[in-house]
Amino acid sequence: MYERILLPTDGSDAADRAIEQALNLAKTYDARLYVISIVDQTAIPPDVRADILYEELQEDGEQAVDDIEQKASDAGIDVRTSIPQGTPYRTILDFADDHDVDLIVMGTHGRRGIDRYLLGSVTEKVVRLSERPVLTVRMDEPS
Repeated sequence: MYERILLPTDGSDAADRAIEQALNLAKTYDARLYVISIVDQTAIPPDVRADILYEELQEDGEQAVDDIEQKASDAGIDVRTSIPQGTPYRTILDFADDHDVDLIVMGTHGRRGIDRYLLGSVTEKVVRLSERPVLTVRMDEPS
């Protein structure tokens, strides 16, 4: 059913449950898992030393994908990683098209109301704009 699964991650807690789902699906269907962490170019204000911030964001992305790559490899899953730069939702959609993925698995914070309106949501944009199926995995509510 699935041959290529895309798992975008930002290294947040919201991504943890999505990681678990993506690993289980990739294992079940013997699918290749693509793991990406995007260096968000829109998050860098014009008045800062962009090179220093890009380097930090790149390192954070590498850590996020390396952790998942290790879990996938340990589970015998064919995994590929990438840390592209760009606008997150657009980069996810472009990556999915370029690699002909069958499914995108993403975590969500489950924000509602004004928080969702003000903050926007990468996941929501991907769901609305993707021509491919998107599995959203809601983060656990704090206890």
